[in-house]
Amino acid sequence: MTQDRSVRAVGWARALPVTSGVKVAREWTRDHLRTLGWERTAPDLVDSVVLTVSELVTNAHVHARSGAQLILTWDSRCLHVTVHDASSRVPEQHHPDSGALGGRGMLLVDALADGWQTRPCPRGKNVTACFQPPAPSRPGSACSR
Repeated sequence: MTQDRSVRAVGWARALPVTSGVKVAREWTRDHLRTLGWERTAPDLVDSVVLTVSELVTNAHVHARSGAQLILTWDSRCLHVTVHDASSRVPEQHHPDSGALGGRGMLLVDALADGWQTRPCPRGKNVTACFQPPAPSRPGSACSR
């Protein structure tokens, strides 16, 4: 007897030139998360995903000086948020002093996502953050996550 190991996935992709701004990425992401029902069942998770998208797209635009390709993939176990840019430079987690205006993006991503990784590509890199869905609430359970 063979087991079907295929994974059903849903995905969306959007090109974001530097001129598009990060707001477009945040709104586009929120619209697609609405189709998963998370706006209603896990609004804090939606906010975490949207903030992560904002940070990753900002990194692509500002640090890589590149347009970004934003890809959301949902496989019922994890929402993968991938941002591709044209730089091969890997993002780093900095520990800026309290007066610094920036440098906290990857610290935020690390705190918000269940995991993240960077993969080199022939023309740049992909940075992917993974978000697991909220656990279904059980009857009589005080908290669902």
